Amino acid sequence: MPAQTTILDPAASAARTAVRGNKGPGDLRGRTVAFVDNAKPNFNFLADDLAEILVNEHGVAKVIRHRKNAASNPASTDIYDDIQRQGSDLVITGSGD
Repeated sequence: MPAQTTILDPAASAARTAVRGNKGPGDLRGRTVAFVDNAKPNFNFLADDLAEILVNEHGVAKVIRHRKNAASNPASTDIYDDIQRQGSDLVITGSGD
């Protein structure tokens, strides 16, 4: 008699429930956007380009820039305090390389 073989399918079933996404900040005209750079190489170049686009094409009024001490460390409370003090409407964190 041959040995029995069991085949298992590791694939999860597809989600059947609709997920409601965040609608985002909406109109950016006149808003303040903050960047928190994680200190990896090249994120500053991406942030420069994004800031220029946000100001020139979307009417962002003010851009705040902060850089962490190291990629592996969390941002300091001073960074978050300054972002809040300056009234940022949107915070973009990033990683480069």
